[in-house]
Amino acid sequence: MDLGIKGRRAIVCASSKGLGRGTAEALAAAGVNLTLNARTKETLDATAEAITKAYGVEVKTVACDITTDEGRAAVLEAEPAPDILINNAGGPPPGVWSDWGRKEWQSAFEANMLTPILLTTAVLPGMIERGWGRVVSITSGSVKSPIPQIGLSNGARAGLTGFIGGTARAVAKHGVIMNNILPGQHDTDRIVSLMNARSKNEGITVDQARESAQAAIPRGRFGTAAEFGSVAAFLCSEHVGFMVGQNVLLDGGLFNSTMG
Repeated sequence: MDLGIKGRRAIVCASSKGLGRGTAEALAAAGVNLTLNARTKETLDATAEAITKAYGVEVKTVACDITTDEGRAAVLEAEPAPDILINNAGGPPPGVWSDWGRKEWQSAFEANMLTPILLTTAVLPGMIERGWGRVVSITSGSVKSPIPQIGLSNGARAGLTGFIGGTARAVAKHGVIMNNILPGQHDTDRIVSLMNARSKNEGITVDQARESAQAAIPRGRFGTAAEFGSVAAFLCSEHVGFMVGQNVLLDGGLFNSTMG
């Protein structure tokens, strides 16, 4: 399917690996020029080189901490007029409610709520003026089905979801479409961290933790970054012009509900 976005320009946050890289590759395959962000320059540059070689699109890189004012400014200086924004950030560390005080909550809110809100509000005026834009925020399946050990993520991402839901409806008339993807368990560094934590907490091996987690998913396995990227790219396409403020659950059927 032609997504109708060849030649568009995108900012993709946290895109050197994992779901961000999967999204960047899918957008590049559709002909989108990219500005990629991550903290580690070497990994980011290697990703950019691989994408450029594979798809022939323009790829800029900005190695920075996107959760800081300076980091966001650097990314927006590199790409001041994006047609597409992919909000993405790694989740806070797992734990239990008694572990989390003001410092931990503030860190979670900065990374998983405030940063994507500030990036979104920075790019919206230009998108509105040009009459076209796509904002896709990568949140978590825990927004629909909270996971006790990642309560920091549950709370911060729920706040972002509320902001996107209201703002999406305010800007849709200008041709700016905003939606969220709620990933379940995908085979990325994040799942490695969670499985290691589960192994420690339950006194089982990491392989046992992985097998148990995958057995609970109706699809019978973790998702892949490529699968995720394909869905994300579709949500950036011309074909979603009437799809406003939705939360697309991508979890292999783990969330059990007649009405998603």
